[in-house]
Amino acid sequence: MCPVCGRPLVLFELEGVEIDRCLDCGGTWLDAGELEQLAALAGASAGRLSEALGKARGGRAGVRRCLRCPARLRVIRVEEVEIDACPRGHGFWFDRAEVRKLIGAFEEGEEGAVARFFAEFFRAELDAEQTKGG
Repeated sequence: MCPVCGRPLVLFELEGVEIDRCLDCGGTWLDAGELEQLAALAGASAGRLSEALGKARGGRAGVRRCLRCPARLRVIRVEEVEIDACPRGHGFWFDRAEVRKLIGAFEEGEEGAVARFFAEFFRAELDAEQTKGG
């Protein structure tokens, strides 16, 4: 269930990586290890994103709950992007706006690999928003 709106999540697969997506609020859940899978697919090594996400216990307490356990997600900051992370290491939640910021903020290394994955995955949605706005 979505930690934001409580709706069921839909499982999608792209290039062998499974992600959970809320079709109502646009949030995305990545299980532990899936960021590394995305980076490896792009031939990138661990970078700032993995380092920051590895410090999830240091983030501030959030109000949302992990999809895999009852722990409250921790809010961590990577550049200007805030991401919710399970303090027990189960995974990460990206709000719709965080996905957009991630795509725009990173171009190289692991972060770029993740951003490119999200850009490809959400291409139709992003294209539709650009068409509406311009």
